[in-house]
Amino acid sequence: MSTTQISAAGKVLKVLAAFDREHPSQTLSEIAQRTGLALSTTHRVVAELAGWGVLERAENGSWHVGLRLWEIASGCPRTQILRDVALPFMQDLYEATHENVQLAVREGTELVFVERIAGHRSVELLTTVGTRFPVASTGMGRVLLAHAPREIQEEVLDSPLRAWTSHTIVDPKALRAQLDRIRREQVFVSDRQLSESTVAVAAPVRIGRTGQVSAALGIVLAAPDAGRARGLREALLRAAHGISDELGRRARTAS
Repeated sequence: MSTTQISAAGKVLKVLAAFDREHPSQTLSEIAQRTGLALSTTHRVVAELAGWGVLERAENGSWHVGLRLWEIASGCPRTQILRDVALPFMQDLYEATHENVQLAVREGTELVFVERIAGHRSVELLTTVGTRFPVASTGMGRVLLAHAPREIQEEVLDSPLRAWTSHTIVDPKALRAQLDRIRREQVFVSDRQLSESTVAVAAPVRIGRTGQVSAALGIVLAAPDAGRARGLREALLRAAHGISDELGRRARTAS
């Protein structure tokens, strides 16, 4: 489809999609190049989005996502209720561990991080709130993949798997066996799968203690501290179960 055939809404979406973790700030020319839109069209769309506060212009002339877009996104029902319920339990979990505590959901074959608590002494992470990764790339993602519909699992297993580190499991047969083990066990320890410097401990969050899996809760710590991972199991499960119970209670109240 040529750019002249793209609807007005389609052009707006193309401009917004040009901004991501690798391209948080761009000039008008860079936006036009990434979207394939004419420079004049890009200028018009960007100006309109800026007038609404969705994009903001920095002092150097580049553009970045504006506060208004964050305000809209923060009202997403799927994540707003989850984050409201999870945050107190995540805070308790952080106080008990003083490690990175993260919450993530699955969207298709991707993992999206929706909340995080970290202290200034916590290990530095590749992940931040709002970032996406292939669902098989992280410990939390594999927990979500293990409980995803069969067609999602097969799509991931049939696709090439990226080796993020020398420890990343990329063999489909080995990953399938790991997913089976995750379903049998309540807690999964992911050893340096995404980063050589981190180990993650993850557990599923359900809607009710035995309901469907809606999210994954995880603790991420420095690889040299991997020996502590198993010891974090009980604290992680208490938090995951607490969130699950509250989500189940709210679901029953709403029905």
